[in-house]
Amino acid sequence: MMKFNALIPELSVTDFKKSLHFYLDIGFRIRYERPERDFAFIQLEGNQIMLEKYNGNWETAKPEYPFGRGMNISMSVKSVGAIHKRAADCGYPIFRGIEDYEYRMDNKMLYGKEFLILDPDGWLLRFTESYE
Repeated sequence: MMKFNALIPELSVTDFKKSLHFYLDIGFRIRYERPERDFAFIQLEGNQIMLEKYNGNWETAKPEYPFGRGMNISMSVKSVGAIHKRAADCGYPIFRGIEDYEYRMDNKMLYGKEFLILDPDGWLLRFTESYE
């Protein structure tokens, strides 16, 4: 039985096949799909996302590129470098290259590296790898 995360973003996309291809290229895999509805549940390590062709069901306003304005979807991964390489090898434009980060969490410092990429509809994806 598949374990579902407590929070799973569902992203509306304009070209389902193009978007699915993008996510598979950078390392996600399909956990299940409903091809007749242009829907796929995908996963990369512990990160789960639902992709669905834009159909107006969840529309609160007319979508305009980039869809992810003001939001990034942060995902923890084992190797930021591996995902970055797959994206670059496929020719996908990187929004922000790999950078070290330092964030304060109360009295503790968190360290790691991250990079950001836009999916074909402009959903901003942030991949992070933490280290001590």
